[in-house]
Amino acid sequence: MTRKQKRLAVIGGGMSFIIAAVLLVMFAFSQSVAYFYMPADLAKTPVPPETRIRLGGLVGEGSVIRGVGSTVEFAVTDGGGQPVKVKYTGILPDLFREGQGVVTEGKFEAASHEFIADTVLAKHDEKYMPKDVADRLKSQGLWKEGEGVQ
Repeated sequence: MTRKQKRLAVIGGGMSFIIAAVLLVMFAFSQSVAYFYMPADLAKTPVPPETRIRLGGLVGEGSVIRGVGSTVEFAVTDGGGQPVKVKYTGILPDLFREGQGVVTEGKFEAASHEFIADTVLAKHDEKYMPKDVADRLKSQGLWKEGEGVQ
C-alpha cells in the first residue's frame, strides 16, 4: 500500500466509525422519547394505548384515593377539559398533594383507558427559593418574610 492509500483507509475507517456512532445515538434517542401532554391536549388528540408519554397538570382537589399498599389513584387536571385518572404504585414525592403541580410518566392501559404511571414528579411552587439564597437576600435587606424578593 502506498502512503496515499493508507491515509484514505484511515480516513474511511474514521468516517465509518463516526457514522456508526451517530446512528447508535439516534437509535437510543428514538427509543427513549416521551412526549409531554396536558389533559386538554389529550381531549383534542387521543394517544394510542401503550404509547409512553408524560402527563402534566395539577392534582385534582379531592381526587387522591389511597389503595392497598403503595397504590394511589388521583386525577390530573389543567383547569379545562376532562381530568385524566392516574394510577401509580410506589412512593410519592414529599411535595405531592392536591392542587399541586405534577408530571407523571407512563402509558394508557388498553383495556381500562386508565393512565398507569411509573414515575411521578411533584413540582414546587414559584415562590420556592433555596435557604442560602434567601438568607443572603435577608442579610442585604432585599427579603422580608412573606413577601419574597422586592
